[in-house]
Amino acid sequence: MIAAIAALWTYRSNSRRERAKWAVQLYDKFYETNYYKPIREKLDCMPDAAADVVQLVTQESPEFTDYLNFFEMVSYLAKTGQLSKDDVLSLFQYYLQCLKRHDSVIKYLEKKDRGFEQLSAFLKDNIL
Repeated sequence: MIAAIAALWTYRSNSRRERAKWAVQLYDKFYETNYYKPIREKLDCMPDAAADVVQLVTQESPEFTDYLNFFEMVSYLAKTGQLSKDDVLSLFQYYLQCLKRHDSVIKYLEKKDRGFEQLSAFLKDNIL
């Protein structure tokens, strides 16, 4: 019985540590490098940027799809329990809200042939 409790405690401790490691790596990748910065700035929730966002969606640049793929992966990690939804929202809620505020982005994500089902579902279920 004691061994089972110790094993459970060790498993939970390792799981938390692994989730924290994922969160730090994602934070670093998204905020500490400049790779996503141009797309972040275009999608930032500025109302006067609507035409720029429509153009961004229409052009489907690799930078734009990489940005969406980043959040698709984050959404997948939340769905599978590798990250908690609270972790995802704590780290990325503002930028997920920015995605959801642009109708052209939402319509793009909802197209089945684009492959962003996890992200689309996460936005619907978790972002107001």
